[in-house]
Amino acid sequence: MKVISKTLSSMSRISGLLAVAAFALTLVAPVRAQEREYTTIAAPEGATSSTAFGINARGDVVGTFAKSGVQHGFLLSKGEFTVIDFPNAQGTIARGIGPSGEIVGSYWLPGDNPALAARGFRRTRKGEFLNVRYGDPSPEHSWEIAQRILPNGTILGCRHDTDQMATMRGITIGKDGSSEIEAFGSMNNGSTPDGKLIVGLWFDMMMNQQQGYTIENGVFTPFMVPGSNFTAAWDVNADEVIVGVFRIGTTFRGFARSGDSYSTIYYPGSAITRAFGINDSGDIVGSYVLGGMTYAFVAREVED
Repeated sequence: MKVISKTLSSMSRISGLLAVAAFALTLVAPVRAQEREYTTIAAPEGATSSTAFGINARGDVVGTFAKSGVQHGFLLSKGEFTVIDFPNAQGTIARGIGPSGEIVGSYWLPGDNPALAARGFRRTRKGEFLNVRYGDPSPEHSWEIAQRILPNGTILGCRHDTDQMATMRGITIGKDGSSEIEAFGSMNNGSTPDGKLIVGLWFDMMMNQQQGYTIENGVFTPFMVPGSNFTAAWDVNADEVIVGVFRIGTTFRGFARSGDSYSTIYYPGSAITRAFGINDSGDIVGSYVLGGMTYAFVAREVED
């Protein structure tokens, strides 16, 4: 399979796999597979990994990259790469972006345990950082992860206390208040723009298995990608196409579910592919592992 690299500015190399320019976008491929074109998003020079988590209708992408042992968020908009760091944070992850450009995500401060502490944030279109708390102004739980923001400002994610399993529950934070679901180890990861269909992940203690779920008209419905032993739903668009991650044996792949039909999201040649976000045009973002390195990607449908 031939991979062609195209550069929008001066280039340097990361591990011989990605052509990058500091804080600029480099395109690798697109590679056609599963009727999609896959494009790698290059991180800043010296980055050791990157992942794309969210994409809005305009095609703006948010995610995270690691450099010199520090996790940073990023925004890629109109070819411009912007680093997103919560003020004074030890690490930042940008997870979702709304239609107007508001960004939500998580961060941790010096002294926090990144494996436990997850503080939610919202970044306004003007670049102002605000904390996201469940039950604000009197938070009911210790930590939050802000995963998505809807057009009306509603934020989806999870809250947790002493761990990210037994005390974790999927939450919704809106202008009229906050709510949570009862599913064990759950996280509300995405929603249609109107909020009528929510998707996420939870842990089924009876099956000892992580599963995806949908919530529609208040009805919680778990699901598994057929044949998988692990499924996580990460996002859904206005056409109710759900994307996420599944595992068969020890191999992780992304999936796109439309109705009862599933298709695999797979960056050609990769050892692992994960799908985390989708917009209303059907563009999908995520990460893949190649040569022991993790890279962010965008996958776009190929027109017939």
